[in-house]
Formats: sequence, structure tokens, C-alpha cells
Amino acid sequence: CEITSFQALKQFPREKIQLATKFGIVGMKSSDVIVNGTPEYVRSCCEGSLKRLGVEYIDLYYQHRIDTSVPIEDTMGELKKLVEEGKIKYIGLSEASTDTIKRAHAVYPITAVQMEWSLWTREIEDEIIPLCRELGIGIVPYSPLGRGFFGGKAVIESVPANSFLNSNPRFQGENFHQNKNFYSRVEKLAEKHGCTPAQLALAWINHQGDDVVPIPGTTKIKNLNDNIGCLRVELKGEDLKEISDAIPINEVAGDRITDNFIRCSWKFANTPPKHSSVA
Repeated sequence: CEITSFQALKQFPREKIQLATKFGIVGMKSSDVIVNGTPEYVRSCCEGSLKRLGVEYIDLYYQHRIDTSVPIEDTMGELKKLVEEGKIKYIGLSEASTDTIKRAHAVYPITAVQMEWSLWTREIEDEIIPLCRELGIGIVPYSPLGRGFFGGKAVIESVPANSFLNSNPRFQGENFHQNKNFYSRVEKLAEKHGCTPAQLALAWINHQGDDVVPIPGTTKIKNLNDNIGCLRVELKGEDLKEISDAIPINEVAGDRITDNFIRCSWKFANTPPKHSSVA
């Protein structure tokens, strides 16, 4: 991905681009996600990214997942050094717990926290979102279309055989059959607002605040243009409530991700105290 980005970056003045990349996930071992947040790994990943991207600095550098064996102060200490050296401008976290966000922010200001947030994934609204706002941290929702669910293709057609969604609990068997009802509800509301279900889902997240910047992924120009069209959708307070109420969270069937990724999500992302040693 970074090598591909290098080819695109060469076409534009560097100062016109806001570049974000991340480190932390090393790979998979058995069914576990391997995460590394040691200072040495932080630096080696950053320097590797700079080389692959062909740039002198990264605007926003995320810790992709939290290494729960390393005090967050150690990870942040190295990131702070990289800021001071001019190799990165801003620091971000992804899938971090409230405790980890607070402790990280005390070492060096966190600019953005990337979390899954969509119409059918809203758990972070209870504690994570209020904390980010209290600390002045931007919120970057990933999978704002519910891992493509509100794009509709998987619902109207089917999940492609080679898609990673086949392992997602919400897209499996009876869960998927039950969840399709939510798409129908959003589809009707989208007609009311003169947009597509995907545009309505993105407009809903955009209207959550000026500090919210969703990052819907796409591989097609048409879908990119359609996503941008969500900016034309105007929603009032009562509209937002009606859309939220169309998908009661306690009725969503299945976890948002598989067990191995749940284990490295924000719910399990506290790190050891700085003064303790991990056996």
C-alpha cells in the first residue's frame, strides 16, 4: 500500500498532501494478532515507511493496535522523539482504551483516535467519544459503512466467496438474515432524504460533530464520488435521531469483528503501568 502511494505522491507537491500511515500489527500467529509497540519497533517502522513513501516526514502516524505488554509511555516516548526529529508531525492511536488514551496524551498530545464507528457499531459513544472531546482529540471513524453493509452490495447480491466478510459474524447465517432488516430501514430513510443508503450512513456519521472525520474505504472511483455526495445530505437533530433509532444496537446480530481482533480491540487495550515489569 505504501509503495503504491509513493507512485501517487510523486505527482503532487508534498505540502498539498496530508499523509497518514500506521504501525503496530506485525502479523498473525495461530489465531492471534501479533502487535509490537516497543520503542525499537516504532522507530524501525517509521523509518521504513519514510523510505517506502519517499518522503521526509509523515503528517499523522498511528499506532494501529495497542501492545498490551508495553507501557504506553514507552511507545509514546519514542513517538515523541520522532516528532522532535521532524520525522512525524502528529500522533494517532487506533482501538485504544480510555486509560491508554489518557496516559498517552499525558506524554504527548494525541491528535486523532481511529475507532470503528457506524450506524450499527456505536459502543464508543459512551466513554471514548466524550474523552476525546474532553482532551481535544479528533475522531476518525473507520468502517463507517459497517464494513460495506450499508453500501448494499452484500445485501442485494451476496458476499463474494473470496471476501473477508465471510468470516465476519454479522455477515454469517442467521445473523446476516436478521441484519438485512436494518438495510431495508436505512434504504427507506435514504429515499426520504434523496440519497443512497451509503450516503445516508456517511452523512449520519459526518453530522456527529466537526471533530469527526470518517474514512470510508473504496477501490472504485464511482464509489468514491458517491461517498463524496454524502456531503450534500443535510440532517437535522430529529433526522439523526430517526436514523439512529432505526437500528437499535441491542438488536444487531453478531460481534463487529472476529474473536482474534476483539482481543486486540479497545476493550482489551490497557497497558502495564510504567513502573512495573511484565514477566
